[in-house]
Amino acid sequence: MLSVFSGLGLGLSLIVAIGAQNVFVLRQGIRREHVLPVVIICAVSDALLIAAGVAGLGFVISAAPWLVVVARWAGALFLLAYGILAARRAWSGGEELRADRTGAEGSAPGSGGGTTTATRTALAPVIATALALTWLNPHVYLDTVLMLGSIAATHGDERWLFAAGAIAASILWFTALGFGARYLGRWLRTERAWRILDALIAVVMITLAVSLVLPVLGG
Repeated sequence: MLSVFSGLGLGLSLIVAIGAQNVFVLRQGIRREHVLPVVIICAVSDALLIAAGVAGLGFVISAAPWLVVVARWAGALFLLAYGILAARRAWSGGEELRADRTGAEGSAPGSGGGTTTATRTALAPVIATALALTWLNPHVYLDTVLMLGSIAATHGDERWLFAAGAIAASILWFTALGFGARYLGRWLRTERAWRILDALIAVVMITLAVSLVLPVLGG
């Protein structure tokens, strides 16, 4: 059980930090929009990456560092585009207010209610965004695959128990973040509140995009 709790603790320490993936899950949770698919995608993706790291994929990444460079530039471009879209929403406003009024005021917490058809984003682009924010993030390969896989190796025959703890951490975190975020809707009932939220999302995404390419440009 010590290996399980070690994996759980390390998994939470890696995943709880503010990042593009967490910001997206939080936003979907507040909107009550396709929360379950997003949570499943993020949790399953993390589970696959953790399993790959424990199985030894980290050695492949360390032997082919160009893979991380490719993911770094692709992730930076995607984050920049997402940040620009969030900034555009913050500038124009209105859409989030209509969606939030329908979701947060028209449905009681836990009732499963959501946005109307007019303002609800289609499932396909939401899934594509969740996948891109997960698999185009170079830090996920450095932290989840390489570092976590290396630490798991120190547990010897119990490395898969360590992996089970880390996977449980991902499931717990994304479930709590996605479905717990809906209770923040009561503070986001005005257009100004949604515009501030989207402005913060834009700042986070663009900052993360710049931070990804700075080491490459500086090197």
